[in-house]
Amino acid sequence: MRSLPHGTGPLRPIVYGGRVKIALMDSGIGLLAATAAVRRLRPDADLILSLDPDGMPWGPRTPEDLTERALAVAGAAAAHRPDVLIVGCNTATVHALPALRARLEPALPVIGTVPAIKPAAAGGGPVAIWATPATTGSPYQRGLIEQFADGATVTEVPCPGLADAVEHADENAVTAAVAAAAALTPDVVTTVVLGCTHYELVAERIRAAVQRPGAPRLVLHGSAGAVAAQALRRIGARPDPGAPAEGTLTVLLSGRAGALPAPALAYDEGRLLRAVTPAR
Repeated sequence: MRSLPHGTGPLRPIVYGGRVKIALMDSGIGLLAATAAVRRLRPDADLILSLDPDGMPWGPRTPEDLTERALAVAGAAAAHRPDVLIVGCNTATVHALPALRARLEPALPVIGTVPAIKPAAAGGGPVAIWATPATTGSPYQRGLIEQFADGATVTEVPCPGLADAVEHADENAVTAAVAAAAALTPDVVTTVVLGCTHYELVAERIRAAVQRPGAPRLVLHGSAGAVAAQALRRIGARPDPGAPAEGTLTVLLSGRAGALPAPALAYDEGRLLRAVTPAR
């Protein structure tokens, strides 16, 4: 798979017959939560999912290498002329968003994924941010906390192995990783920010592990709903949950036509996509 050639201008989105076409990209199935959120808001939207099984995981890569992979994955999606591109990955947003926007905008709007620290802090209670070890304690995350925490007590919780376990739908590994992160989460925490898109796929398991007996129901904040809504706003499209479920689903695997990876079907979000919009 190759990225768009250097010197090639951004591809101009074309909407045929008024249909909305939305692309999402990630190294793996972390984009499922945002994809399902888009599908719920616009069942009639055509979706392009661009994954990178040849290059995953992106997390251990250098920022330069990750950016090169992200540009290639974005280029594969852009060739299908979407109206907007969602970067369904926190790590790719951190390292590659400026390069993606420089390559594709203004013709193709690019929406990044940022941990929902601001709405979580608005609740007023102690907050925990579950994130990958690479993100936890990083200048990027610390900057978001300083900018958006608004005085709330915030604990950063590293979750080694959780994203990889979710990616492969490894039940035992997910259970172990969630338990380890829950043990690092203070008992007083009332809100957990899911700082990796993969974590939203196991949100209820995280809630069950962190919830303290007798305490108010734990609040979880993911990014999928906000990202989906922002993508529609950027292209001037309104949510229409009651629209006919006629949207198509195209899956690209390192630039090649494919289908949803088998582990995706272990999650409600993946099963929703297969049931409503079978890959073609």
